[in-house]
Amino acid sequence: MELKNVLLIGGSGFVGGWIASCLSQRGVRVTIATRHRDNTKKLIMLPTVDMVEANVHDAGALVALMQDQDAVINLVGVLHDNDSRLPYGKGFAAAHVDLPRTIVGAMKQSGVRRLLHMSALNAAINGPSEYLCSKGEGEAVVRGAMDELDVTVFRPSVIFGPDDVFLNVFARLLKLFPVFPLGGGSARFQPVFVGDVAKAFCDSLTDRSTFAQTYELCGPKVYTLRELVEYTAQLLGKPRRIIDLGNGGWAYLQAGLLWLLPRPPMSPDNLRSMEVDSVTDGSHNYPGWQPTPLEAVAPTYLSPKEIGQLRLDRYRFRAGR
Repeated sequence: MELKNVLLIGGSGFVGGWIASCLSQRGVRVTIATRHRDNTKKLIMLPTVDMVEANVHDAGALVALMQDQDAVINLVGVLHDNDSRLPYGKGFAAAHVDLPRTIVGAMKQSGVRRLLHMSALNAAINGPSEYLCSKGEGEAVVRGAMDELDVTVFRPSVIFGPDDVFLNVFARLLKLFPVFPLGGGSARFQPVFVGDVAKAFCDSLTDRSTFAQTYELCGPKVYTLRELVEYTAQLLGKPRRIIDLGNGGWAYLQAGLLWLLPRPPMSPDNLRSMEVDSVTDGSHNYPGWQPTPLEAVAPTYLSPKEIGQLRLDRYRFRAGR
């Protein structure tokens, strides 16, 4: 099975950039739909990558984008929604449920069969948070199309790497506050390197054995949130006193205040997501999965000792070296 042209939806984000780079290195022509082409200058420089301004929520626009495409990758996801309600707000609904439904419909209309869909570990229609509920609903939409489309679903734990919105967020906060109050510190994660996620997506595109399969993508080690924050502080060379707020009222008060910021690092819904550990038992790993340890990557973009090598390390990781 050979794929020459791939439509990448949500490709201008953190994970999308790595997948676009990986596909470009393999000679695949990648079309990335974006609302603002000027905001994606780094991706424009990649050979075989075309940036197209389009509204992916418009069914007609999606059908037009899918002409001459061999596969579609959907990476769209949002972590916060100001329209908080049960089971989830309008923002989560639009990104995680309505868009997958529109994508599936456009693929059926245009005749494109291959779909890779980014879900989330613990996504479930009855999940504890709006994020997980909406992700679960969107995953159900995609699964419902498996009789007509060649679908592979990926469910990663929290993703780390240069420019991530996880460890980098804590790094910025740790630089500001000598005392660090932390809600949900006992929540457990199995962070996965963005380069490994990108490789799994790219490898699976032409692998028929991955059709109609769902894979959990996690790193080799489990950490509590507190351990991850302490490790980040260690790499920064800024030891901090961490005050554990637990999982109750004080934690939700802090999350509610942080949620008011322009780029919130935490929200009450994030805390609800952390009620379920973001870890795997390994039974649904991607075939041949050998994840990169956090300790092999995080120092390259968090430690001042390595900052001079950061740009070179980014290129090396993206090249798989």
